Amino acid sequence: MDILEHIRLLARYNQWMNQKVYDAAGKLPPAQLAEDRGAFFGSLLNLLNHLVATDIIWGHRMGAHPAARTALAPILQMERPTALNQVLHYDLPSLWETRQKLDQVLIDWTGALSLADLDYVLEYRNMKGVPQRKLYGSLVLNLFSHHTHHRGQATTLLFQFGQDVGVTDLLALIPDVAGT
Repeated sequence: MDILEHIRLLARYNQWMNQKVYDAAGKLPPAQLAEDRGAFFGSLLNLLNHLVATDIIWGHRMGAHPAARTALAPILQMERPTALNQVLHYDLPSLWETRQKLDQVLIDWTGALSLADLDYVLEYRNMKGVPQRKLYGSLVLNLFSHHTHHRGQATTLLFQFGQDVGVTDLLALIPDVAGT
């Protein structure tokens, strides 16, 4: 398996898991979604907002790559959050609408990536304004790793509310290889 196939698998996994998390979250009343549970961003709703905000932030950064501007254009048209904890949507349905758009853009973007794109050195400033120079491919992997990290927190919060999202392993999307 080449790295591009793996990246595309991660994009599909990201979309699949977000669907599962939002389906489970949709069964909760708004008060539980907004309840401060002592998690990284307090509530489940704030945590899900964080993932949307960071996708938009990273989409703007990644869109600086000349080959990515077209695929990331829908994100580049969105207003860039100014903080990692910025609440973009105060209700789950509108947050879910944005999440679905972002997931499709990420799938389209990863589908358009080439191996040469991964070797591009992206220059950007982090949220504190500190200049960064990092390999694009490593940043792509970080984007999906970040999701996995926080979705683990989201599934824990959901479980605390009695909602089980079911299977969460990437393994569920890895196809079997035919024997010889």
